[in-house]
Amino acid sequence: MAYVIAVAGKGGVGKTTICAMLVQHLLKIDKPILAVDADPNSNLNVALGLEYEETIADIREEVKKQTPESFSKSEFFGLRLEEAVAEGNGFDLLVMGRPEGPGCYCAVNNILREYLARISKKYKFVVIDNEAGMEHLSRRTATDIDLLLLISDPTMVGISSAVNAFNTAKSAGLKIKDIVLVINKSKGGLESDKLKLIENAGLKIGGYICFQEEIQKNSEKGKGVVEADSNLENIIDSLFKQEEKINIIP
Repeated sequence: MAYVIAVAGKGGVGKTTICAMLVQHLLKIDKPILAVDADPNSNLNVALGLEYEETIADIREEVKKQTPESFSKSEFFGLRLEEAVAEGNGFDLLVMGRPEGPGCYCAVNNILREYLARISKKYKFVVIDNEAGMEHLSRRTATDIDLLLLISDPTMVGISSAVNAFNTAKSAGLKIKDIVLVINKSKGGLESDKLKLIENAGLKIGGYICFQEEIQKNSEKGKGVVEADSNLENIIDSLFKQEEKINIIP
């Protein structure tokens, strides 16, 4: 089974950039990797420098309108999902997209969850870029998560949002082996009131990623991530060392 990493945080904290850097670093450890853009405001493909043609939301609308008689809806959906996977160099990308029509999205989440569980055997890692509100996690789009990375900037708003996401993940009854907070765009240590908020929530800080002007400019211009940040690499490597029983590194 693949090692599943979900990344979440409020908008603007850099979680999509970190997802892309995470994919770049994991490629050095093992591959193939499946990147899932579960944010309706899809832009993980830009950070990864990969184009895609269809989203799960597109296929949902197609299946709702017409399914070939020789297929059940679930079978046809699964087939179309296979076709929607964009292939990169050592990694694939699956984009959730934004539902265009009215109606419950539950059926799509159920099929996506089943699909991810089925194809995860093909990949060494699955990296899921979640929307800011943690909606996909709370609806259990992914059932078993090995590592949930909560991303925040150094602001109180960002940290409060991360704490809320932490509480949402716990209350949703998700199977998560480890949850870690990463402070992005850091320019120094956190103030005592922020550290106290994190500590009182029972959340642990995995590390800090320093603010980098080049990354900020690339993000603003819509350029892809060239390579992983060394601080992020150290955070991930240290987390893996703490969980040697997972045995994901050959």
